[in-house]
Amino acid sequence: MRWRALVTAGLAAALGAACGPPETLGERACTAEGAKLTYESFGRGFFDRWCVRCHGAGEGYSSRSFTSVEAIRAARERIFVNAVGDDPPMPPGPDDPPVAEREQLADWLACGAR
Repeated sequence: MRWRALVTAGLAAALGAACGPPETLGERACTAEGAKLTYESFGRGFFDRWCVRCHGAGEGYSSRSFTSVEAIRAARERIFVNAVGDDPPMPPGPDDPPVAEREQLADWLACGAR
């Protein structure tokens, strides 16, 4: 009887981990929809709307500037960890990007932020 409880608990933990959202960019697969997104069609608008107020080079509060696709690509793992998921810390404030836009960001980053 005890072994059944252990097996059940182990399976539940494994399934929960497998079904949860990816925690790192490397765990996120590039989707067909994500492969269609580009800096021009998605990235620039997302970062202009949600990020460059603070991450906008000399005019921002942060030393990290996300005003070019090259800068975003260089920081994409960090961006993924901080801006995607259930309760991401970025961007701070009362107005957050909609979940659908965060999912697009995750897909775009996973596909290489082209």
